[in-house]
Amino acid sequence: MNNTAIQAVPTNIITGFLGVGKTSAILHLLKSKPDNERWAVLVNEFGEIGVDGSLFEGQHTENNGVFIREVPGGCMCCAAGLPMQIALNQLLSQAKPDRLLIEPTGLGHPKEVLQILSADYYQEILSLQKTLTLVDARKLSDPQYTNHDTFNQQITIADTIIGNKVDLYDEYDKFQLSSYIKQHAKPDTEIILTQQGQFDLSVLSGPTSWKLETAHHHHHHAKKDKVMASDAPIPESGFLKAQNEGEGFKSAGWRFSPDKVFDHNKLLGILTGIQTERLKAVFITESGVFGYNLTNDGMTEFELDDCAESRIEIIATELSETLEDNLLACLVE
Repeated sequence: MNNTAIQAVPTNIITGFLGVGKTSAILHLLKSKPDNERWAVLVNEFGEIGVDGSLFEGQHTENNGVFIREVPGGCMCCAAGLPMQIALNQLLSQAKPDRLLIEPTGLGHPKEVLQILSADYYQEILSLQKTLTLVDARKLSDPQYTNHDTFNQQITIADTIIGNKVDLYDEYDKFQLSSYIKQHAKPDTEIILTQQGQFDLSVLSGPTSWKLETAHHHHHHAKKDKVMASDAPIPESGFLKAQNEGEGFKSAGWRFSPDKVFDHNKLLGILTGIQTERLKAVFITESGVFGYNLTNDGMTEFELDDCAESRIEIIATELSETLEDNLLACLVE
């Protein structure tokens, strides 16, 4: 058994608002991971169900040197950072990683996350490297984004801004991105334009310029002493639902027991018709196991090696009352 102390693990926060491509970026980085290295990923989700862990694990396994841990249910710096610290400590102990990637929820507060990682306890364990913030420049014309404190905080704390989805920009979008970054980011913030979250591993390297400061929690957190829906036993009905609300958005998520099999074609029809800011899902269908990722730019579907159960999480400003009935109608009899 390896009892070597964990020291100075290179650690990157990869942040960005809803639907900007954080998960795609991390999946791309994992594909580029050196074969001889062990990487750990701590992922945080706004909804209580948690889907990202299943998406990652369906494409990367511990046999490949990739270790995943999830913190669902809102900003992971809640309750003095306890859920995050427990998950992080377990992940570090299990993985003994060569690199740690942390993905806060798109509605989370990266400054508070950085503050926890800068605490005395982690001083020797972690080496805080560059913080990357993904931005979709087309959203800079939308006050729902530019007036949102979290969106602007994500830009303020960045060492590098990744202008993702550049293939969908026009020249004005590029100009607006440059102008907005000059106005809101640190003076030496680097801007990289890319698409599909693809950028070189070298972008991760180098110490963060963020300095520890007193970060006041200006947002409300729900009490975390209840059992999260991601961990609760599924009732006899074969599914459970969980909801969350905050930062101007609502989430609804469902977990289905592994024996629930979905009709692939019906499911695809339902998912593509949902009006939402963000949708992530993994489903067991009669045609195989599939992952889904829906943003304003459309939906992508990809086959997964496996998943423990079907899960879906939807984030929007308003949620349809018929979502559950529509999903249940896709079950194979």
